[in-house]
Amino acid sequence: MEPKRIREGYLVKKGSVFNTWKPMWVVLLEDGIEFYKKKSDNSPKGMIPLKGSTLTSPCQDFGKRMFVFKITTTKQQDNFFQAAFLEERDGWVRDIRKAIKCIEGGQKFARKSTRRSIRLPETVDLGALYLSMKDTEKGIKELNLEKDKKIFNHCFTGNCVIDWLLSSKSVRNRQEGLMIASSLLNEGYLQPAGDLSKNAADGTAENPFLDNPDAFYYFPDSGFFCEENSSDDDVILKEEFRGVIIKQGCLLKQGHRRKNWKVRKFILREDPAYLHYYDPAGGEDPLGAIHLRGCVVTSVESNPDATKKSEEENLFEIITADEVHYFLQAATPKERTEWIKAIQVASRTGK
Repeated sequence: MEPKRIREGYLVKKGSVFNTWKPMWVVLLEDGIEFYKKKSDNSPKGMIPLKGSTLTSPCQDFGKRMFVFKITTTKQQDNFFQAAFLEERDGWVRDIRKAIKCIEGGQKFARKSTRRSIRLPETVDLGALYLSMKDTEKGIKELNLEKDKKIFNHCFTGNCVIDWLLSSKSVRNRQEGLMIASSLLNEGYLQPAGDLSKNAADGTAENPFLDNPDAFYYFPDSGFFCEENSSDDDVILKEEFRGVIIKQGCLLKQGHRRKNWKVRKFILREDPAYLHYYDPAGGEDPLGAIHLRGCVVTSVESNPDATKKSEEENLFEIITADEVHYFLQAATPKERTEWIKAIQVASRTGK
């Protein structure tokens, strides 16, 4: 019998020979991880055995590259993967850890629901804490703050972070709060905004995080931007990033000229409604943006430019108000439906 497929999807993998990061279709099996150059490929480009392997997450080996985890095999070979967002990485990590544990115990992998209360481990779960901090009702409030004739949008102060940690009973005192906040900063869950917080983060101080009302920070996927003396074009560009992120992940996108398909990381924002796409292997600036106001998005059953049957699966099309056509491909029918519904919601924001 073939090993059971537990999870599959696009991740960015670091090359084992060259120091390059490339998107791969990754399949988690009961006994190993296969990775393919494309989902439609019949044979994997490589395979990582899980027996005796160890998993490290979050992985801090690459500075500000976020949502990375590492698998080290029994032969001491390191394999690095990067997810598109926090929840995606944590989902992969949970399943890989469980698969390794099942191999060690001679058990079959099976998902079991449980209603037992979850006890926090002795070590703080930074990922869970980050999600609590971002909660729209009980989390840290994002503000527009002004300093040195600049306006920092979607951010908050250092002392607000420590105040929140104390009020949520996540820490016992401000010193402990500084340690936790510094860990969140080092892991990339928080980012410094402004010279004061950036200088502290780049310095050699024991705590790179500042419990200070003049030190500004922001969540990496919040839509943060800084306004200062700028041209009209800059203001228009920044307007695209004001919207709150409502969905993100990797999809295949068809090029307009060569009609070839490439994996892109997409970030969907509403109010104003924009779909930005990025090189998933890195880079802070988007490769392009789709303005969704007045757009039409529909499922597509076939692609006139497809050369293989696999290129016709789970397609959908966005037609903008300017009648520009974008063809995108999801990994599953469910994922396609979720993206279509989210884009339809965003397109109704009217901006």
